Amino acid sequence: MTRRSVTDQYPDAQPELPPRSRGVIALLEENCTVCMLCARECPDWCIYIDSHKETLPAAEPNARARTRNVLDRFAIDFSLCMYCGICIEVCPFDALFWSPEFEYAETDILELTHEREKLREWMWTVPPPPALDPAAEEPKEIAAARKAADKLAAADAAAEAAAAAAQESAGTTPPPGGEEPAP
Repeated sequence: MTRRSVTDQYPDAQPELPPRSRGVIALLEENCTVCMLCARECPDWCIYIDSHKETLPAAEPNARARTRNVLDRFAIDFSLCMYCGICIEVCPFDALFWSPEFEYAETDILELTHEREKLREWMWTVPPPPALDPAAEEPKEIAAARKAADKLAAADAAAEAAAAAAQESAGTTPPPGGEEPAP
């Protein structure tokens, strides 16, 4: 209150945005599987998705052909969007992200529906995620997987030691490479 207020001259001087500021929603098309969760969970119904099914040939001779959804249209109407972020949270494949881009004003409200090409352009403005805290506790899933891998490695080592001991007691030594000689 003791200092004079300073007005930033916006178009000439860009503002310093916080690292996690919400601007627009960006789309990473490669990750989108057209599961439609984002469109179903959107409280404003401002996400429009169109797709078609494509049949992939069988990978093996007796296998069946697979079908997959192919994204035709992904659009967000930012005149309806309330920037709640529910679509980003429910996306199981990390196809939607917050971009700090905020300069997307249009002169006509009908032009605020941005298609996937524009959403893709905004993807490159998404900042990288913050680094993990090295002092943080290891996730339970990783700890369980590591414990199972260590247990399997210990069992393999014990089996190899038992096999080596059995061969020594029989009086034969295995050739280099751990293979037994042919009879």
